[in-house]
Amino acid sequence: MPTFAAIDIGSNSCRLKIASVQMHRLKTLHEDREVTRLGESVFQTGVISPEAMASTIRALKRFHKAVQLHVADKVRVVATSAMRDARNAAAFTEWVKATTGWNVEVISGLEEGRLIHLGVVTHEVGARGRCLLIDLGGGSCEVTLSDGGRIKSMVSMPLGAVRLKEEFLRSDPPAKEDVARLKQFIDRELKRAEKKLGTPRVGLVIATSGTASALAEASGHVRKGRAANKTLAKKRLERVGALTADTPDVRRLADRLAKMNNSEREAVPGIGPRRSEIIVGGSLVYASLLERMGLKGFRYSPLGLRDGMLAQMLAEVDLRTSVHQKIESERWAGVLEVCERYGIEQRRVEPVRQHVVELFNALARVHELPEEYRLWLEAAAMMQDVGKFMNHQGHYRHTQYIIANSEIFGFSPEQRMIVSAVARYMGKSRPDPLDRPMRWIPVEEHANVTRAVVLLRLAVALNQDRASAVLQMKTHVYPKRVLLELVPGRGGAELEAWSLKKEAAYFREIFRRELFVEVA
Repeated sequence: MPTFAAIDIGSNSCRLKIASVQMHRLKTLHEDREVTRLGESVFQTGVISPEAMASTIRALKRFHKAVQLHVADKVRVVATSAMRDARNAAAFTEWVKATTGWNVEVISGLEEGRLIHLGVVTHEVGARGRCLLIDLGGGSCEVTLSDGGRIKSMVSMPLGAVRLKEEFLRSDPPAKEDVARLKQFIDRELKRAEKKLGTPRVGLVIATSGTASALAEASGHVRKGRAANKTLAKKRLERVGALTADTPDVRRLADRLAKMNNSEREAVPGIGPRRSEIIVGGSLVYASLLERMGLKGFRYSPLGLRDGMLAQMLAEVDLRTSVHQKIESERWAGVLEVCERYGIEQRRVEPVRQHVVELFNALARVHELPEEYRLWLEAAAMMQDVGKFMNHQGHYRHTQYIIANSEIFGFSPEQRMIVSAVARYMGKSRPDPLDRPMRWIPVEEHANVTRAVVLLRLAVALNQDRASAVLQMKTHVYPKRVLLELVPGRGGAELEAWSLKKEAAYFREIFRRELFVEVA
């Protein structure tokens, strides 16, 4: 069975997790973590410093050896907030590529939240009910309202622990006026989150990442002292199987930490030397968030972004897993949300989707596209007209821009670019490697995109007369030709046949076969 490796290049630390598939489940083989503070210089100057790059590269080299040792079949490397903000992010990704051969995927805050949610709900006890997920990393904080294992709403805020330290807390201990400015900034961001999340009525709050772990372990010491807290922590572990923190304890701890210097914070049990440098901002965010949303506290989970990445990789190769069905459902819900946002009636585009799937299946020997292109084609068929929301003239260009820049859950930036390029070339133009949409797509995918464009053009041609019933079609594949036999609907099939024949020359150019069309 396959072995996967997930690498998370965060603003504070880099993490590696390697797992193998056993009985349709993931079994962890190896984990590693290194604090590299990639975002420290970014939040000061807007660029990644050479020192932070070198430190991260050293960690990635170690990860690379572990990946080779475990003979991983697939490796996915993602970067988050610091890389989203850094002006020299491209230079760093090239360095990673030259050193390890890995392509770094810079994901959005919402995609980061989606993957964290996927990892937590897949493995965490109780997360399938109604709950709130909080992930406060080095550069950003994602808060997700989940119900029944599905994302109801999500917000990503620039409230990462490293970011807040670099932007607000320059002295040690922090100056009172700096802490006051920080609290104002946190309140402003949380007000924005409230508009989207409202007041979430949940029985369970799950917090991930190192700040949550440190707060859960340290919050009891504020009130009880070390000896008493050991007993308290033991009882909590026996009761819920994880570290927990109550809101009043988090507030007391946050206020106390804000008055300490680094040496004093370092001595607080559960925080330690590296976390003490950035804990003040993170603790104030947690205290304000919990209070503002009326939450009693949180339960810490060691799961995170890399677990969601592994779950997605499992879903892509094992169609029998429940996580595969969840991701497919999530992806399709994202497509339908874009259609609704831009005024696309599902009943008008559904026949195009049906026909492109039929063509994909019937012409598999002709197009030889990877299996995932079926979904990309379905998505492009549904969203091909979203550009008309902006302007009917040149709407295919607008369509490409909207799809490429929309946040569609379950689609990576590269996948969105592929879908947007397929939808782009439904007019007079044809894919060209020098076109702007194609330049953002890996060269090895260009041929696949072009073949997918041909299939979608055929599906669009089959749906010229929107007033007639959906055409029935029989497809016959021969060594040197393809025959499409149309069964007319109520309005006939002459217009569709004429439209298909217009595509015959392009079909021959791409697939080296003649395309014939007959009306039964």
